[in-house]
Amino acid sequence: MAPQPVVTGLSPKEGPPGTRVIIRGEFLGTRVQDLIGLKICGSDCLLSAEWKSPNKIIARTGPAKGKGDIIVSTLSGGVGTSTVQFRAYHETIGPLKESAVWIEESPSQNFAWGRRTLTQSGLTQEDPLGLSIEGNEQKIPEDLRDLFPDACGDLSQEHFSPSWFLLENHLATSFEDLKAGLAYLKRKVESQKEGQLSFLKSNAGSVIDQLDTLMNIRDKLQEDVKMHGTEPLNILEASIENSISESQKIFTDVLVRKEKADSTRSVLFALSRHKFLFCLPNSVDRRAKAGEYDIVVNDYSRAKNLFGKTEIPIFRKVLEEVDQRILSIRKQLHEKVVKMPQSVDQQKKLIKALTSLELQQSGTPIGDKLRNIDPAWDAIEARAKYLEATFRQTFEQHANKDAAGTPEKSKTRDPNQAPSRVNFCEELCDIAASQLPDLWRLGQLYFTGELRGPHDPKPGDFKKMILNAIEKFCVYLRLAILIAGDQRALRQSSGLSWSIGSASATHQFLPWIPQCLRYTRIAYATLIGLDLPSDALDIIQKLIDEVRLFCFSIIFKRSTDRCKKLGSQETWELGVEEYPGATILPAALEALLVETLDEVQSVCMQPETREGNLLEPQSDGQREVSQRLQEFLSTFSAVIEELAFQSHDEETPTHNVSQLLGFPNAQQLDSVASGGAAVTWEQRMLCCLANYAYCNKSFFPHIGDVFVRYGYPLPTLAIETSRYTVNQLFTNLLEEYVEHKGDPLVGTIEPSMYLGRFQWDHEMEIGQLRPYAHECVDNLVGVYSEIYSISPALLRPILESIVQTISEELARLMSCVQRFSFTGAIQAHVDIRLLRDALECYANETAKNYFMEALEAINPPLNGEQKRKADEILERVKRNMRLQLLCFSIKEP
Repeated sequence: MAPQPVVTGLSPKEGPPGTRVIIRGEFLGTRVQDLIGLKICGSDCLLSAEWKSPNKIIARTGPAKGKGDIIVSTLSGGVGTSTVQFRAYHETIGPLKESAVWIEESPSQNFAWGRRTLTQSGLTQEDPLGLSIEGNEQKIPEDLRDLFPDACGDLSQEHFSPSWFLLENHLATSFEDLKAGLAYLKRKVESQKEGQLSFLKSNAGSVIDQLDTLMNIRDKLQEDVKMHGTEPLNILEASIENSISESQKIFTDVLVRKEKADSTRSVLFALSRHKFLFCLPNSVDRRAKAGEYDIVVNDYSRAKNLFGKTEIPIFRKVLEEVDQRILSIRKQLHEKVVKMPQSVDQQKKLIKALTSLELQQSGTPIGDKLRNIDPAWDAIEARAKYLEATFRQTFEQHANKDAAGTPEKSKTRDPNQAPSRVNFCEELCDIAASQLPDLWRLGQLYFTGELRGPHDPKPGDFKKMILNAIEKFCVYLRLAILIAGDQRALRQSSGLSWSIGSASATHQFLPWIPQCLRYTRIAYATLIGLDLPSDALDIIQKLIDEVRLFCFSIIFKRSTDRCKKLGSQETWELGVEEYPGATILPAALEALLVETLDEVQSVCMQPETREGNLLEPQSDGQREVSQRLQEFLSTFSAVIEELAFQSHDEETPTHNVSQLLGFPNAQQLDSVASGGAAVTWEQRMLCCLANYAYCNKSFFPHIGDVFVRYGYPLPTLAIETSRYTVNQLFTNLLEEYVEHKGDPLVGTIEPSMYLGRFQWDHEMEIGQLRPYAHECVDNLVGVYSEIYSISPALLRPILESIVQTISEELARLMSCVQRFSFTGAIQAHVDIRLLRDALECYANETAKNYFMEALEAINPPLNGEQKRKADEILERVKRNMRLQLLCFSIKEP
């Protein structure tokens, strides 16, 4: 149920009965029929109510008095409430005062003061005290109805209150004036008691005028009796009948003359008509040859209307000859209707003439010879066949031209010259945009009845005709544009083929596919404006979506080919703050991707009028985007891998890194360190590792954000697949680098350990670190500095593997020693503990176990004195090697 009506505003807020009141509020009804009640000060005002809106009602007040509420009742909300009140009052109405309602005059108004002259006493009340009201404009501030609830100041009312009258009219009158007014009132009352004689005296002029009027009426009546007798109506009736008879005589005479004129005119017109009939056979031939078929139709229709039912032999013979000529003209017109090409307006003109002639000859033996011919439908079929023939002729012309071109010509062709396929797309779209609207327009004229004759329409056949024409149009475009797809099924179903040609020809055509898409969209926009069935437009929309997707694929493949050449642009410049060691190669990839997405967005991905969204979930477009991005990123990963291993193949570094056994590459590294040589293979390898790690960590997810910024769904599958590929390549490259650095380093430990026929079971001078341990630390410092200078983030994954290999080699060598001398055990203990403590930050659990195995392999185990001696030597060695050991304690950034 709706809320109760609420009256919140009123204009005006007081007035006499019949006052026009504007009521405002809320929920005052939903329509006129919803308003069922309106009371103002308790008086029913529904009959005068005029509902305007749910917030406004206009009505007139009833015969109420005093203050009261305005109550509105509706069907939907019930009886309402009011926040404002209306004050109703009565006032005397005179002839010079405006009033909204008719005021009934009571006897007390007419005879309040006895018999008086018929002046305006009842309408215009004078002041009974005979006092002037000038200077008495001052009004009492209180409402007099609150002071006198059951009285009023109107002299004509029964509940007249003198106090009210004096307060309302003589508030400022002095007491002396009021006493004089009372004396005047007493004299006036005494004068009205004189009776009937006084009344006649005062109204003697009016009585005499009335007597004169009655005497004039009597004299006029006596004159009429003398002149016309006692029965004047009989004389009037005779006069009317005489007038009718005289008018009938005049009309009969005029009618006779008119009949004679019509007969003469008919004879002259018949003579003229006969001349038209005899000249009609030659006239229709002459007009038909001149192409004036509308005149032929009009003349033939005129002759059929005039002489179609004649029984005169000569007229019938002439009409038969005319019918034969018209039949011949109909055959000529039908041949012209189906002859193409011609404009729709020309066909429309011919069809209308044929239909009119057919209707004129229907029902006659001659006309029935061409009864089954529907010229409008034949024109539609002829135009549809001509459209399909034009499509096929254009296709064969360009396909044969493309097949006739030799590979040599395709290689030397100007790149700015459009290939034959592009010219075909442009010409075919122009044909569709110009002829399909003509076919549709002709069909609409046929089905709306403008061109249809007595034959029944064929809407189903026409729809199939339109759909077939559009399907043919799309088939030809698919064969010409979608050269990368599998066209075997399409060729088998259509019986058409267009050879792909040489690879160079295909390569030259691919950049022109966006142009072909633009031609197709222009034709599609033209057809959308025709209000074609959705089935027909869906066929073209599907083709456009396929071409858009193919265009997207071609653009991304071209960008992927450009991505393969990014390796040649690598300058090994470190420019990524987020991941030190990464080069600006990822930035070049991002710039290429943004350029590609801009091109794709402007060419094919932005849908135009009535085109589908290629990026719908689980659609071919989304899968294509994911696949192309995955290929794009995989190509970039392969570029990094190629840069890494290509550099390796070019440099063939030496694996002999022992300073004790000789260092052939010292000169090369010195030159590199001094900045006099190019970037080494190790540095390039580290840059490639940093690029891989940067791509896996943040760059490839950033690529996904770039796609989202361009309105694509997040290509999660492509990103994750590419990250997995990059992670695998990172692992392979890391193993290659660790093998390159770690194997030579580990391989020098054993030869350096036993250099100079050293034996662990012989007593030796102790107090320093063995040369093999010194060399191992120095080599690791070199590896550390090389990695730290390029990409500190790679320290842990590389050094952990190398340290694990070193610890494993030490455990193996210590386990091979049969017996340690007293000093040999101390020396071995110092060497292994130093390496373990120095490399603790980069030792994983496996390496720590290997170090423990190496210490446990020292036989016999160290006693208390040996441990104390070993600790002293270890502390002294750490102090001496604090610079070498310091680098391993530097925290990674």
